[in-house]
Amino acid sequence: MKYQRILSAVENTVWAIAPEKMETICGFLEAKASGLSIDAATIERVAASNRKERTGTVTRSVGVLPVIGVVSQRMDLFMEFSGGVSTERLGREFDAMVNDESVGSIILDIDSPGGNYAGTPEIANKIFSARGKKPIVAQVNSMAGSAAFWIAAACDSIVVTPSGDIGSHGVLAVHYDRSTENELVGVKPTYIHYGKYKVEGNADEPLSDEARSEIQRRVDEAGELFTTDLARFRGLTKAVVRDRFGQGRMFGGREAMERGMADREGTLEETISRLAEGKQIATNRRRKAEAYGRRLNLRK
Repeated sequence: MKYQRILSAVENTVWAIAPEKMETICGFLEAKASGLSIDAATIERVAASNRKERTGTVTRSVGVLPVIGVVSQRMDLFMEFSGGVSTERLGREFDAMVNDESVGSIILDIDSPGGNYAGTPEIANKIFSARGKKPIVAQVNSMAGSAAFWIAAACDSIVVTPSGDIGSHGVLAVHYDRSTENELVGVKPTYIHYGKYKVEGNADEPLSDEARSEIQRRVDEAGELFTTDLARFRGLTKAVVRDRFGQGRMFGGREAMERGMADREGTLEETISRLAEGKQIATNRRRKAEAYGRRLNLRK
């Protein structure tokens, strides 16, 4: 029942995440709900390894903050086991590096498919608000999908490792209809509730048109905020973001730069060296996006 409740919570949440990762999460929770057993020692060993990977470091006056795994506002046991980053923890560590005079610049070392919508706009705007205090660079190493792209875009500039991928601009929600499964096993849940919409969208009955419309409204609301922030962070219009940023697709570094989604191709080590030497990461995203748009129009 514990994992069924977690799965239900996952299904009733708006996510800014790569769809394939969403399938993996739901698949894991389905397996746990069906009786898959993982011993406590294994969970703690994996969780300890994941926590170690998320520790910030300072190299040659360059602070490096890992943004690795699924993004969530807070870490729970499942997120600790699967690997993830808490936006609240990241915010505290980011503030500490911004206020640390020994840190001359900050890199967000990102390898994430995205994650939960909750908490993502807040950490992205915290980073955006810190621009000008010291250089802040997102290093895609080697994935920045959806919520992770949202966070990366808030930085002064985005560098993508040669084999990296960035994008998945969009949000999603998942609904599972288990009414047929319940009927097969002889289970008939009864919801006793106060409030007309209190149990709408539950997994034990087909999704009604009204419930679908409400879920779509919430998804659209989150998606519009994502688009607005990307446009503001990258210095582009919302129309350009909608037209050039793939509407859910991921892109390699070269194409992402052409589309105005990234600024430079390079490895983490190269980015650390550039910042340590006081070199800037050039940003000409508006020119690149406009040039890409002209090429698209010529092909039509």
